[in-house]
Amino acid sequence: MGDVTARIAEIVGERNLLSGDSVPDDYAKDESLTVGAVKPAHVVKPATAEEVAAVLAVATENGLPVTARGSGSGLSGAARPREDGLLVSFERMNAIVEVDTANQVAVVQPGVTLSELDEATKEAGLAYTVYPGELSASVGGNVGTNAGGMRAVKYGVARHNIVGLQAVLPTGEIIRTGGKTSKISSGYDLTQLIIGSEGTLALVTEVIVKLYPRLPHAATLLAPFGDLDQVMRAVPEIIASGLTPNILEYIDNLTMAAITYNEKLELGVPEEVRNATQAYLVVGLENRDNDRLDGDVERAGELLGELGASDVYVLDGGSARKLIEAREKAFWTAKAAGADDVIDVVVPRSEMPGFLAKVRELATAAEAGAIGCGHAGDGNVHLGIFCKDAEKRHRLLHDIFAAGMAAGGAISGEHGIGQAKKDHFLALEDPAKVALLRRIKQAFDPKGILNPDVLFD
Repeated sequence: MGDVTARIAEIVGERNLLSGDSVPDDYAKDESLTVGAVKPAHVVKPATAEEVAAVLAVATENGLPVTARGSGSGLSGAARPREDGLLVSFERMNAIVEVDTANQVAVVQPGVTLSELDEATKEAGLAYTVYPGELSASVGGNVGTNAGGMRAVKYGVARHNIVGLQAVLPTGEIIRTGGKTSKISSGYDLTQLIIGSEGTLALVTEVIVKLYPRLPHAATLLAPFGDLDQVMRAVPEIIASGLTPNILEYIDNLTMAAITYNEKLELGVPEEVRNATQAYLVVGLENRDNDRLDGDVERAGELLGELGASDVYVLDGGSARKLIEAREKAFWTAKAAGADDVIDVVVPRSEMPGFLAKVRELATAAEAGAIGCGHAGDGNVHLGIFCKDAEKRHRLLHDIFAAGMAAGGAISGEHGIGQAKKDHFLALEDPAKVALLRRIKQAFDPKGILNPDVLFD
């Protein structure tokens, strides 16, 4: 390894290569609650795609496992390195190369955080609309996990908002996929293949993201329901109404109580209403015209009442912002409350009532807790799992994942499989599909150096 270390240090400079005891603890894991920390043998901090390419060529030549890392805010263990491996941190590749207003795209390096990109696009009246709940997350991390978030109901997830990539193959070759064009029909779509691959196929060194106009007027409605099933049945009706919400979230009563207590939120909901509520629906609306927004708010309020809401509260700007921020921090609330895992199963919107009923049944049978919130508009259910017994929790999670797949959904909507859910994924997914995924992995990474513990054994 001495020769390998010297070659990598020559590529990036000695100060940008950490080894052994000089590797900080923070590089040992991401935010997964179940995947333990492992310090890598080395951390390398490249500054250019050419440096990444040279490092990967050395790693492939020597069979050195490589894990990519953005901000480390992932929830599936995809950024946990191998003890004998190399962690590639993109913290130095954090330049916003261009904000192209004519084509409404931005070209950024993978280490750029969402808050940095948001600030850079604000002056142009544009925005990148993927907000997975942690603004310190990196754009490269968005690519790796196909991140989503609350605004996906209107704007889609990362794969709907990323139009091109520069990526480095394990062999050291640099490729470009997609571009600033709005459509391409020329061969296989490598952009979409790399998005969501969790660092197992290539390392992304530049991203072209789609930008949308920032709409100046917004409103947030909070609707308490006495029955969780009513909330779930209301969601397709709201989508079909033509209101086009940019946020459509459900929050169960226990989670709402926790996040409002932790954030000291006062939302104006009387105690008697709170006590009779099983779950809340949060509806966000936006418009370029304030009068049209007022009309949408009025129609949304009427519709929510018709669908069973016990009342509808139009939150003022400060309360609305704080509630959305608190909802984005729901993971941290669950973690502070002692959750043993947090999962994000996705099912078709119409299947959410039946799926959540099945989850309650499974959790009760396992003497466990399964509470949470989710992106109701796109069927993405986020659950905090409270079950201390590891074996019992594994069975419960397996049964919940199986129920989600039986309902036409998937194990993860936006967190990814990583190392945390790999066993469940391999056991439940169609073997023919898994075999095809393995062949794709082999084509990109013949020596299997990229994130070898993620997705596959």
